[in-house]
Amino acid sequence: MEKRFISLTWMVGAIIFTALLFIMAFPLQSMASENIKLIIDQEQVEITPAPIIDNGRTLVPIRLISEKLGAIVNWDQDNRTIHIQKGERSVLLRLDNRLIDFREVTSIYSLADVAPKLIGDRTFVPLRLVSNALGVSIDWDGNSRTIYINSKESVDFSPFFDITLPSVKPGQNITGLTHLQLHSVSGLPSNTAQVSFQLLDPNTGQGPVIARGINANGVYPWLPDPAYSGLRLLAAGLYDQEGRFLAGTVTPVQITVNPQVTLTGIAEAQQVSGTLSIGVNANFLAEYVKYEITHLDTGKVIVSEEMDPQGAYSWTPQLADNGNMAFRALAYDRLGQVYTSSQINIKSLVERKLELRGIAAGTVVEKPVTLWLSRNFPVTQVEYLMKNVSTGEERMLARFNGYSSYGWFPGPEQAGTWEVLARVYDTVGNSYTSNPIVIQVTGAPKLLLEAVAPNQVVTETLKLKSKANVPLSSIEYRMLTTDNKFKSRLAGGSDGGAEYTWTPEKKDVGFGKIQAVGVTISGEQVISDAVPIRVYLGTIHKATPIIVKDKFLEFASNLALNSQGTTGMSAALQTAQAILETGWGQQTPVDKYTGQRSYNLFGIKGKGPAGSVTSNTWEEYNGNAFRVDAQFRAYQKPEESWLDHKRLLLTSNRYEPYRAVMHNSTQGAWALKRTGYATDSKYPLKLIDIIKRYNLHQLDEKGI
Repeated sequence: MEKRFISLTWMVGAIIFTALLFIMAFPLQSMASENIKLIIDQEQVEITPAPIIDNGRTLVPIRLISEKLGAIVNWDQDNRTIHIQKGERSVLLRLDNRLIDFREVTSIYSLADVAPKLIGDRTFVPLRLVSNALGVSIDWDGNSRTIYINSKESVDFSPFFDITLPSVKPGQNITGLTHLQLHSVSGLPSNTAQVSFQLLDPNTGQGPVIARGINANGVYPWLPDPAYSGLRLLAAGLYDQEGRFLAGTVTPVQITVNPQVTLTGIAEAQQVSGTLSIGVNANFLAEYVKYEITHLDTGKVIVSEEMDPQGAYSWTPQLADNGNMAFRALAYDRLGQVYTSSQINIKSLVERKLELRGIAAGTVVEKPVTLWLSRNFPVTQVEYLMKNVSTGEERMLARFNGYSSYGWFPGPEQAGTWEVLARVYDTVGNSYTSNPIVIQVTGAPKLLLEAVAPNQVVTETLKLKSKANVPLSSIEYRMLTTDNKFKSRLAGGSDGGAEYTWTPEKKDVGFGKIQAVGVTISGEQVISDAVPIRVYLGTIHKATPIIVKDKFLEFASNLALNSQGTTGMSAALQTAQAILETGWGQQTPVDKYTGQRSYNLFGIKGKGPAGSVTSNTWEEYNGNAFRVDAQFRAYQKPEESWLDHKRLLLTSNRYEPYRAVMHNSTQGAWALKRTGYATDSKYPLKLIDIIKRYNLHQLDEKGI
């Protein structure tokens, strides 16, 4: 027999019995279940447990009623499914899942208004579902509070809702990008706060959310994932502000992705003389993309690292790239399959570029600067030069074999107005000079304290080192009080550039400032800024696990699943973030001085419900990175941290692009990077790797 699929619509009011609507409208407290009578084929039937009313819906025990009507009921404990067979008519139901798989002459998929639920040891279903499942007439007498079932009056299967998905036809072959939009003759529920589309496996009734939003009438793009090939059920659900299901529909589709990858931002035979920004347009859900660039004249091939499928890739041609170049995009799905775009050929026509960076015209140089070159050709030698504007005198600042930047700290002998430039030599010995940059050097003697950062906490022997723009005959490191009064000498000697050490003692505990004082060859004093520090010699508490490592996955995934139900965020992505940011729950901030736990799973700074804890963070001072104290939010328990992190992602304007795709772990991971959540360029790839390695995708497989 040919199998065909039927898209279901519900003609509101035309099929539902007026009496049944009446019973469903009564509040729970006014419809005590023990007062409801059940009459099957004119015979009163006593069944235990009795029918109940839950949230305005009349629920009945499906097995007892089905068997009373001559149906065979089978319960599958492993899959939590109920199969009811009566003649050639059968229906497959799933606990806590609204999906109905009804079969008679044809296969019909539909959604119930209430999912079958287990109460005690019995499965209860909506009264109307019994009528649909068994094809029997059901009526309600409000005066006698009686349910009448007439098995001799056959009724056709009627869907619960009049919602359709006109943009997708039943049985349609989904080969690429598809747009989803709902329609209802009677109008979509006015209290809809969220629409969600899921792709369900007909065998399990579960699957991922593929699109979601707040506009019930909106059009939602869907990029199919090749990992979900074959027969699938495209389900849509409408929910109110509290997440309660209002209505929905389901349509069977066949997923047969025909991957198409095209390059954007580039055209055949284009002539390129500067930076090219290119991207990828794929008709399927790509995990990441790479760009392959081939110099057709030399055969040299360069392949980029893994990139954001929705992001842009900037290519700046070098002088050696001049000539004929070819570009291709390589898009990878999460099964590891790679799909390649057509090749696009361009011609690179760039001019030689040499530009001095690190200072700008008109700059007054008082502190160290780093000079470097922006260039598009290889060099074998680089010279940094300065030329006196008044006299024309040229001085060599530094010379390097190969390429190197140069840290310049001009001293008094370089005071004045100068042109700063660079001269380089290419691989065949030709020299090229950058355009000069006119700057002003004050030449004032300067001493910079390099080994200490503001607010650094000193807990052990400290290395002391400074940098000066004048020769020093001696240097001394001093401890000052917070109001800049001399307290004690820490270290020093006749070598101003040497590294000294200081080991704090009990008398040094507390807040103070460290200052370097140098003496020049001419006997003048040069004094650094006074840098505030804290000396602490007590116990330093280190991060402690919030749970044993092998239990963290279960712990985090349970929190993620609960959050997914209220926020719509991918549970797989939430779990991966928690794993990555806490080292499997082993590295959460604690107060380094008191040992107070923060239960801060995502390293959010500031003040939380339990105040703050003081922990370490990194800051830069005078070109060096230091660990200093920072305040991190503290919580009473990990669950508070989890909710606070999701609140941040849901409310900050910064993360609006993330919210558009947060239901999908891959798209969400890349969106976090684009919105600046993490500075680590590998952050999305690390999350994706964790999700794949530990099969966290299954967390996003759920029923409707």
